[in-house]
Amino acid sequence: MIYYDKNKPFNEIIEKFEEYDLISFDTVYEPDIPESKRVYVYNFKPLNPWFNLIFIHGIRNGNIPYLMWFAKYFKNFGIQTYYLILPYHAQRAKPNWLGGEPFFSTSPAFCCERFHQAVKDVRRTIDYIETKSALPVAIMGFSFGGMIATMALALDKRIKAGILAFTGGDWYWINWFSPYTKSLRNDYKRQGNEIGCRNAKTCFENRKNAMQNVDKLTHIEEIFSLTPQCFHYDPISYAKFVEQPVLFFEALFDRIIVHKASEQLFKKLQKAKKIFVPSGHKSTYLFRKIIAKKVVDFLSEMR
Repeated sequence: MIYYDKNKPFNEIIEKFEEYDLISFDTVYEPDIPESKRVYVYNFKPLNPWFNLIFIHGIRNGNIPYLMWFAKYFKNFGIQTYYLILPYHAQRAKPNWLGGEPFFSTSPAFCCERFHQAVKDVRRTIDYIETKSALPVAIMGFSFGGMIATMALALDKRIKAGILAFTGGDWYWINWFSPYTKSLRNDYKRQGNEIGCRNAKTCFENRKNAMQNVDKLTHIEEIFSLTPQCFHYDPISYAKFVEQPVLFFEALFDRIIVHKASEQLFKKLQKAKKIFVPSGHKSTYLFRKIIAKKVVDFLSEMR
C-alpha cells in the first residue's frame, strides 16, 4: 500500500505558459479511470528560488483555481511551488464530476487505496523535483489536501517541513459532524459498509477502543494492523510519525472541519505550532495574505 516503483519512467510532458509550466507524468499505480493515469502539476518558478513547496488543494474542483493564488504569491517570494492536482479532479476526472468522487465512499478498503494513490502522487512529485532541484522540499495542504499532506509527511522524510491548513483527523468527527459529508452519511444509512457502520452510534462503537491502539504504534507499518480499517487512511494514525516541524492553521468558526477533528490531529503532531484564524472554513480565503506571509516566514526559518 505505501510502496511504489521509483524506477518507473516519468514520461514527462512540459507545457509552458506565461505564469507557470504545466508538467505531467505517469502515475505509479492503476487509477479507477483513464483520465487519472497522468499526474498534473502546475510549476510556478521564481527567478531565484530558495525552497520547493508542494501545494495540495482541497476536495472538489472549485477549490483549485482560487487556491492557486497562493502559488502565485509564493513565486514572488522565491518559493518554487508545485501545485499538484489530486487524483479524480479537474483534467484527471470525468467531465461531469464535481471532483474527488471516489474519495466519497463508505468502504474503508476502497478509500484506503484511493487515499494512498494521492500520497503516491505527492511522493512521485518529490521524485520528479529531485531530478530538477537540490533545494529542500516542504508541503502545504488545505482541508482535504492537509489530510493527504499529513500522511505524506509521515511516510516520506524527504519532506523537510509541513503546513497543514484548516484540516483535521479522526473520521468519526469528519464523517458524522461536517455538513460537507452529508451525502456520505446518507450512503451510510442506505448501504452501510463492510465493517458495520451505518450511523454515528455504530461508528463510535467500532472505533471507541481503537484510539488507544493508535497511541501504542511504534512503526508506521503497524497502522495496517489497526481495526477498524478506516484507521489505515485516517490522518490521525499518521500524525505521531510526523517528525518534521509543522505550521498548523485552524479556523475558529470552521463547520467543515469541526474543532474536535482539528484538535485531535494537532495534538498528535510532534513539532507543531498553531495559528488561529477568525473565520469559517471557506472564508479563510479573506485572510490569504496573512496566511501566506506566515508560511513564508515559517519556511524562512527552515533555510
